[in-house]
Amino acid sequence: MIDISGTYTDQYQLSMGQVYFSKGETENTAVFDYFFRKLPFNGGFAVFAGLETLLDYLEKLKFSEKDLDYLRSLEFSEDYLDYLKNFRFRGKIYSMQEGDLVFPGAPVLRVEANIIEAQIIETLLLNILNFQTLIATKAARMAIQAKGRTLIDFGLRRAQGFGGYHASRAAIIGGFEATSNTRAGRDFGFPVSGTMAHSFVQSYEHELDAFRDFAEAHPKNAILLVDTYDTLKSGIPNAIQVGKEMEKRGDKLKGIRLDSGDLAYLARKSRELLDNAGLDYVKISASNQLDEHVIKSLLDQEAPIDIFGVGTSLVTGKPDAALDGVYKLSFFKGKPRIKLSETISKVTLPHQKQVHRLLDESGNFLGGDVVCLANEKNPEMMYHPYDPLKFRFVGDVEKEELLNIVFDNRTRSDKKKTIQEIKEFNKERLAKLPPEYKRFNNPHIYKVGISEKLRDERNAIIEEHKNKRS
Repeated sequence: MIDISGTYTDQYQLSMGQVYFSKGETENTAVFDYFFRKLPFNGGFAVFAGLETLLDYLEKLKFSEKDLDYLRSLEFSEDYLDYLKNFRFRGKIYSMQEGDLVFPGAPVLRVEANIIEAQIIETLLLNILNFQTLIATKAARMAIQAKGRTLIDFGLRRAQGFGGYHASRAAIIGGFEATSNTRAGRDFGFPVSGTMAHSFVQSYEHELDAFRDFAEAHPKNAILLVDTYDTLKSGIPNAIQVGKEMEKRGDKLKGIRLDSGDLAYLARKSRELLDNAGLDYVKISASNQLDEHVIKSLLDQEAPIDIFGVGTSLVTGKPDAALDGVYKLSFFKGKPRIKLSETISKVTLPHQKQVHRLLDESGNFLGGDVVCLANEKNPEMMYHPYDPLKFRFVGDVEKEELLNIVFDNRTRSDKKKTIQEIKEFNKERLAKLPPEYKRFNNPHIYKVGISEKLRDERNAIIEEHKNKRS
């Protein structure tokens, strides 16, 4: 876990906080919603990730003496700094479960806290949830295309700084099996994996000697990089020789790795050579600028690849780079709040809200979520957020409430979930999503609507604001 403190935020959060403090707003509760407006990668779903990381930080978040000294140099008032000295996040968080599937427009998480606390945590919350959700979604897309093959995160060296640390965590949630990131493996408790670099082979006079020494040092986990010189004329023959020598010692060569060239062709030829040598148990792994598109292409060509090592495209969320998650005020001082916009899709939803997922008779997803007021138990109508002519009766449909309390007054509401638990939950939720929403190209659009009561409340507030301006 990387250390952070109260200054891990944007300056304007602290500047607004001083105004709220000076006006005596510290006891007034605010409600903020976290949601996003567009699915990444032209996909049909997103995987919610980062919640447990966020809760870890909120349990300990405070301003250090170094923080306070720095803020003093920025000319914040002394009485405000005294307030920040005792700052802790004592609010409540209602959230969907980490690993669940999430869709544009529906609140994924709700914060209820005094206005200063709620405002100060905004940047941290967005920083963690936007990034990990983006990477977990990218990972899930690759896992679907890999069709049960092993995926390993190789991305730390190409990540944006320390972002690689949390990218490895999100990749596991999305369906990866292991990471090359040793620190992430230590902290989060998932498997680590690593083979060798070309430099290791180059450091020897003979490729065969490099393979032999590596196999002797790692008899249970030897994967040999075979493309340093000539994959089919040198790398694979030398790997076969080492594999035979290992068999005589009672060990087995675990695999070979291809990192350049025509991966489909080389994988087929390598498989043929290994099988003919009696090494049919040796796995073939591939790396080199892989993403879901390349993985799909390789398997469409029936390339006999067992393991994919994915780096840059995974940890950078290529090509989208960022999830457009936002954090908007919806209730303050006992009144619903709204943000208006000339762009109708950017008009926010007021009030404390709940999200109901529609289910079929088997408990699978029906392809729709209904956003409603927090106290609505069974919304009967589902309306398009902006098109009044699109609606559906859902009163007789089974529903699942998605927002549940996860944090209250500096404490988790339940025990911390392990990465493996979150990963398995994501796998279960993906299995409940119909295949048309998981299509690689042109997936079906998952519908997010609003209840009649929420629609009427929103429209009434919009009219009220229009009357104030006239």
